[in-house]
Amino acid sequence: MRLLERARKEWFMVGIVVAIGAAKLEPSVGVNGGPLKPEITVSYIAVATIFFNSGLSLKTEELTSALVHLRLHLFIQIFTLAFFPAAIWLFLQLLSVTSINEWLLKGLQTVGCMPPPVSSAVILTKAVGGNEAAAIFNSAFGSFLGIVVTPVLLLLFLGSSSSVPFTSIFSQLFMTVVVPLVIGQIVRRYIKDWLERKKPPFGVVSSSVLLMIIYTTFCDTFSNPNIDLDKFSLILILFIIVSVQLSFMLLTFIFSTRNNSGFTPADTVAIIFCSTHKSLTLGIPMLKIVFAGHEHLSLISVPLLIYHPAQILLGSVLVPTIKSWMVSRQKGVKLTRPTV
Repeated sequence: MRLLERARKEWFMVGIVVAIGAAKLEPSVGVNGGPLKPEITVSYIAVATIFFNSGLSLKTEELTSALVHLRLHLFIQIFTLAFFPAAIWLFLQLLSVTSINEWLLKGLQTVGCMPPPVSSAVILTKAVGGNEAAAIFNSAFGSFLGIVVTPVLLLLFLGSSSSVPFTSIFSQLFMTVVVPLVIGQIVRRYIKDWLERKKPPFGVVSSSVLLMIIYTTFCDTFSNPNIDLDKFSLILILFIIVSVQLSFMLLTFIFSTRNNSGFTPADTVAIIFCSTHKSLTLGIPMLKIVFAGHEHLSLISVPLLIYHPAQILLGSVLVPTIKSWMVSRQKGVKLTRPTV
């Protein structure tokens, strides 16, 4: 199962490169008004499909067992949806005086505003042997919470750069995000046994639709001759993203392993991954709605497109180290317990 998941992620990363390359070769196909009609097929149908798919796949009925650890959940949600975007905003005040492309910097802020992903944090937590139930709960709950909180954060930190009124933005979010998600959950109740038995390829469906959204987004970019992205800015953004991920992983580790923190080593593993991972599947559709019609939308999306594979690669590399730490810490706890 883990090999299939890894193969799917590798396929998706290759797909991102192919989608961007195809958009570069023939951008006229995916621009607004073009043959694909992305103003309808992407803005409404594709986004709704992703969230209906999420509603079908989210196993919310299994989350009740994890509800009792309220302190752990509060730590993760406050870190990822409050501390993370605020810290990025402060950091960007320093970077604003540099020569880095301003739209890539705005894209970094959007990364900070994103909710946790549904899958990657859970997969890595499970690979280490951490608190999988807590990872599942916070990934699912964070996704639901992000539907409301993420658009508010985007508008708070960046404002809406589109000509669409705020009321229209939230009404579209409601119709293409909330409604399909709720319908997906309702349908799941009636076909849960069939879903568990057949195990439909939810990840493949969402990834395929997401590639279509990425393709049309970059078609808009390459069809605009006024947009120019310098390689120096791109390399710096890549370095900054990896540095931010490592710094925040270290920060969550320090906070969660303090004396009297109340967290077990297994909890710390879930905290490290759930607090620092960001969702591409939920993020790109939301950016497409909030920044509808903006000529620099694709540049704003670039940091999130980089952050997603970077968090998976970095997490995978660190799995043996974190697992070794957790096992040694758990052995230490057992040895120090008094015998009766």
